[in-house]
Amino acid sequence: MAQLVVRNIEERVKTGLQRLARRHGRSMEQEVREILRNAARDEEPVRGLGTAISSLFAQGGLTADIPELRGQRIQSASFDE
Repeated sequence: MAQLVVRNIEERVKTGLQRLARRHGRSMEQEVREILRNAARDEEPVRGLGTAISSLFAQGGLTADIPELRGQRIQSASFDE
């Protein structure tokens, strides 16, 4: 197994790691190992907002393309009755 040395850790970070380790019933070294494992775990890449919105409406039944709005004048909404 590989070894990793991390120098110049702030005292408050060390104290926080010790606190977490005590809370989880393990040594500080085990706690750091678990944190690193979780951080390096293969996760699904973060998608952008547009992709998320698109996936919500993917099955919406749209049959025609939506035209681009480039070059068109934008008008504010009118709330007059």
